[in-house]
Amino acid sequence: MATEDRLRKYRGKRDFERTREPSGRAAAAGDAPRFVVQIHDARRMHFDFRLQVDDVLKSWSVPKGPSTDPGDKQLAVPTEDHPLEYEEFEGVIPKGEYGGGTVIVWDHGTYEPLSHDRRGHPVDFEESLERGHATFRLHGSKLRGEYALTRFRGSDGDDAWLLVKKGSGHPEGHGTPDPRRARSVRTGRTLAQVAADESGP
Repeated sequence: MATEDRLRKYRGKRDFERTREPSGRAAAAGDAPRFVVQIHDARRMHFDFRLQVDDVLKSWSVPKGPSTDPGDKQLAVPTEDHPLEYEEFEGVIPKGEYGGGTVIVWDHGTYEPLSHDRRGHPVDFEESLERGHATFRLHGSKLRGEYALTRFRGSDGDDAWLLVKKGSGHPEGHGTPDPRRARSVRTGRTLAQVAADESGP
């Protein structure tokens, strides 16, 4: 599917004359696929977890954020594909616009697809997502190690996913981050500082 088609839903929800979010121009892909976790202080505070698949970022809203504790099973609700350059987006989406609120880049880096079939052969990562289970290893500043996304049918009948850290034992770090105290991996700012910086004097 062409990038234009993949991003139709993303573009249809936004007025790019009002928001500084990227509109989705062609972006060069690196050797290793990218991931980004953004904290989004919108109507409801949540984390956005995004994995590069080909020329877009596959995206999930994770209300409690990704956890470093293998005992945590975090709900992840799929959202529209985002352009690759969204990895760098940090700022304030204007009130009244879709997703209005403050965004920071909490973590980003590369990832390794790890999905295999029952015989142990590698499976195309997009195909593994379509099948409803994908494993991958994150190489971020804050998130490292093996994770899995698994699809299930929610109580409302819609598809949802679980984001889980693989492995056993004690969590690395502090489990899930406190979004109000968390700092951007790009600028070191908190949500409050980004909002204050963009509100002007």
